[in-house]
Amino acid sequence: MSASVLNKIEYLVLLVAAFASRTNVSEAQAYRYLSQYGALALCDKHYDIMHTLSLEENIKTLQTYCQRKGGNL
Repeated sequence: MSASVLNKIEYLVLLVAAFASRTNVSEAQAYRYLSQYGALALCDKHYDIMHTLSLEENIKTLQTYCQRKGGNL
């Protein structure tokens, strides 16, 4: 696996863990929630921009994105 792919994977894992912590759910629940509402696909698509922003800003963005798609966390 290339270094860029590993970096993206590590960042997505970090985002899921941080989202879980912020919303007081397990990491597995956070993963399912973010996946269900398309937030992980969004992160994958826009990784080049997202990894330059603060983690807190990205968590807020993911939460807002999911809520617009019908999520309630």
